[in-house]
Amino acid sequence: MNQSTTSSSLPSNWQIDHIGIAVNSLDTALVRYETLLATQHYGREKVNSQGVEVAFLDTPTSRIELLAPLDPESIVAKFISKRGEGMHHTAFLVPDIHGELDRLKSLDWELIHPKPISGAHGKWVAFLHPKSAHGVLIELCAYKT
Repeated sequence: MNQSTTSSSLPSNWQIDHIGIAVNSLDTALVRYETLLATQHYGREKVNSQGVEVAFLDTPTSRIELLAPLDPESIVAKFISKRGEGMHHTAFLVPDIHGELDRLKSLDWELIHPKPISGAHGKWVAFLHPKSAHGVLIELCAYKT
């Protein structure tokens, strides 16, 4: 990966959108995290393009996304089978997801999704391979316009 950057290549307008946590049972995890964060979840929905059901919980500065596989062949099911439940990804909200994907590709980042796909809450999403980010799966997300 090309480590050099210029001031025009720095994503100063990115913000952390959420932390994704892979779980076997959304219902069980929701009870646990609602108790931990003293809040109720919202936005529970199935994201068929990724084979998961998700729910979000707010924190004062960000959000937690709990994601559970819809079938045993989904990517999240395979993740849990290999690594167990736990931290799955860090998501960044970006103003121009297409532009960021082009920029990152030019910097030799390995893209899982070279083009955005439909995600939860009416957003476009694309994932960057963990090999490019020291073992961390990174999700870029942007509001559909």
